[in-house]
This record gives sequence, C-alpha cells and structure tokens, in this order.
Amino acid sequence: MAIKFQYNKTALQSLDKQLKVRLRALPTLQNKEAALRLEVKKAKNEAEKLDEKLGEKMKAYEKAMDLWEEFDNSLVKVDDVELSVKKIAGVKTPVLDDVKFEIAEFSVFNKPVWYLDGIDIVKQLAKIAIESEVFIRKMELLDYARKKTTQKVNLYEKVQIPGFEDAILKIKRFLEDEENLSKASQKIVKARLEKQQMEDAA
Repeated sequence: MAIKFQYNKTALQSLDKQLKVRLRALPTLQNKEAALRLEVKKAKNEAEKLDEKLGEKMKAYEKAMDLWEEFDNSLVKVDDVELSVKKIAGVKTPVLDDVKFEIAEFSVFNKPVWYLDGIDIVKQLAKIAIESEVFIRKMELLDYARKKTTQKVNLYEKVQIPGFEDAILKIKRFLEDEENLSKASQKIVKARLEKQQMEDAA
C-alpha cells in the first residue's frame, strides 16, 4: 500500500501523528490476538471434551439398544435453549445457561419402568450435544475475530508502520535538501552583494 503524501511540514506532522497512533495501538492488538488465540484453543478443547463425553455415554447405552428401540423418542422435545452473552477480548460469545425440555404426557403404568430413566438419559445427551454446539459457535466467533485482528496486526506491522516511517524519512530529507539549497543560494546572493559593494566602493 503506497502512502500518498506531499513534501511539506503539514504532511510530515499528519504522517507522524498517524504513525504514533499505530505504534500505540500495535501492542494492544498483539495482546488481543494472543488472548483470542488462547480462547479459541480453550473453546475447541471444551467442544472436543463434550463430544468425547457424548460418545462415551452413547457407547454406555448401546448395551441397552433393544430397550431403546421400544422407547418413544417423541416424548422428549427441546422447548428452549437459554443463552447469555459473555464478552471475551471484546467479542460477544454465547454461554449456555439452561436447556428447557418439553415432556409429552404418557401413562407411567402402561410404559416400562425404565421410561423415566430413559427420559433423563435423553435429556442428558441432548444437553451435552447442545453445549458442544455452543462451544463450537463460540470457537468460530473467536476465531473469526482472531483472524481479523491478525490481519490488522500484519497491516500495521508489515505495511502501514514501515510505509509511514519511509514517507516521513523522504519528507525530512526533502525538507533538509530544500533548506540546504536555500542556505546555499543565500550565501551566493550575499557573496554577490558583497562583491558588488566592494566593486562600487573601489
């Protein structure tokens, strides 16, 4: 990205100000990027743990597979998923507060004794699966923010800061050259005037 500028003191001051803003912001952005990277990893690990937990529980209930074929899956429905928002490094992320279930009416006397346990098991499994999804969403949001922050860090570090520094250096050199030329021309004019005065005096 080429930085457009003019060779004057106003442009020099403006570029200097913009450079200082970026130099001050860079450490904050780098810290934010590091924090987000850590939080993405945490959310990913948590989602993986929940997936493992779900897999283990499903395996444990495989032994009773014949019983599950008798179970009426329409008895348990997820009625509501209550979420709240938690800010992490300025990013709004979801937090699972509660999962509300709707249990259809059924006759306890006409169904097998284990039906109530079956309902609890289905609720547990559903809650673990939902919690895993929430952590995956959290990870996606944090990772998106991390990528954006990394882009900004790279833009500042590799493009804008060196660009501003280069432009400032060019302007300073130009102004110094201009000043040196001005001094040199003043000396020449002064020398001519002195020579003229000497000639006039003679």
